[in-house]
Amino acid sequence: MKRICLLFVSIILFSCSTTKSKVVDKPLFEVLTQQPDGGGNIHFFEIVSTSQEFRMLQGDDKLKGKIKPNDINESNFLILNMGEKSINGCSINVVDVQETDNKIIVTIKETEPKGQGIALADYVYPYCIVKINSKKEIVFK
Repeated sequence: MKRICLLFVSIILFSCSTTKSKVVDKPLFEVLTQQPDGGGNIHFFEIVSTSQEFRMLQGDDKLKGKIKPNDINESNFLILNMGEKSINGCSINVVDVQETDNKIIVTIKETEPKGQGIALADYVYPYCIVKINSKKEIVFK
């Protein structure tokens, strides 16, 4: 009888463990890649939110290991393309991301050297890919 009582008390003590589960806080946004060349030849900002567009990102060599298959259910992705540039040193990146009750406000900064850059024989196509850890509407600023 003592064994049964001891076993019962042991089970209760172990089931009432005091360990806390860890909650991982994700940042609101992550810059997945920012490249000085390799983007498209027109200036555009695209929000990738469908699975067909998402597959395109998954196939990119620079993004391997940075995107998980279920990310499309929890996140939006931004493709920020600066277009065709003839001066080296141009870049596009996210300066700030703010979350409101119903939308995400993304502030973008484009940098072009004024007279300081080296003129190139060929053009460059700067771009940036950003992961927004939210499915709210995205507004560019």
